[in-house]
Amino acid sequence: MSLGDEHGARGEDGGYGGTGQTRTRLPDSAGDVYGGARRGGRSSSRSLVTVVGVVVLLIAAIAFANRGGDDSGSGAAADGDKAESAPTAASGNQPVKTKAGGIPSGFAHDRQGAESAAANYAVVLVSADILKPARRGEIVQQVFAADKVSELENRLDKTYDKAFLEKIGLDENGTAPTGSTYVSRTMPVGTKVTSYSDSTTTVQVWCAGVFGMAAENSTDPVTSDWFTMTLQMRWADDDWKIDTFTQKDGPAPVNGDNKVSTSEEISKAVEEYGGFTYAR
Repeated sequence: MSLGDEHGARGEDGGYGGTGQTRTRLPDSAGDVYGGARRGGRSSSRSLVTVVGVVVLLIAAIAFANRGGDDSGSGAAADGDKAESAPTAASGNQPVKTKAGGIPSGFAHDRQGAESAAANYAVVLVSADILKPARRGEIVQQVFAADKVSELENRLDKTYDKAFLEKIGLDENGTAPTGSTYVSRTMPVGTKVTSYSDSTTTVQVWCAGVFGMAAENSTDPVTSDWFTMTLQMRWADDDWKIDTFTQKDGPAPVNGDNKVSTSEEISKAVEEYGGFTYAR
């Protein structure tokens, strides 16, 4: 779902990185260990030592490779400043245990806490609730810095006015017609800190989402979308709060060959499957 005027300009396409793996192929044996003419005891001993040595080295190499993989993961978890070593690895920190108005709150005053806050705020800012005037004010007061609340309320009220709601099939209260379900779900795929200090931070959240009206003969059926939100936040009132945010399309993968579900299946899924509290 687009956020109207909240869209930012497209940035340059980023590259895709990966963790390289090196495979070592052991050479085939030069000959049959047990074949050929009988050799003297000394030669046999040397052969035996050679075989045992190769086996020991192989076992040591496997153990070292496995230990190296574990070390890289734990290192990324222990040092938040080295995100580039394992940018998608979870830290293992527990999510927040408090909520205000149904929105996670009380994030840690560190880099990972900022990423967790940004992911959860992205979910609520592109939700069906943000389209409901009565709920919108509560969301804005919860996730934005106090001195930005009035400005953002006015901007969002203008963006999601009566004409916009009618266009997507909702009434002035953001309610779908009887027998229909308006879907707006956002799932953060990953986060990236582009600048950080104890007082301010900028976090990008790569998201996948599903948006549209689940109803028979809908002119705005539920479709998927990929986008990136950039949230500029500051530490205020013992929590991370948003100053401003922008949104741009992508990065988007190639669409799969999934069978399209019926509107009834989509509506049922929205009712039965709850959301998550996201933590870095």
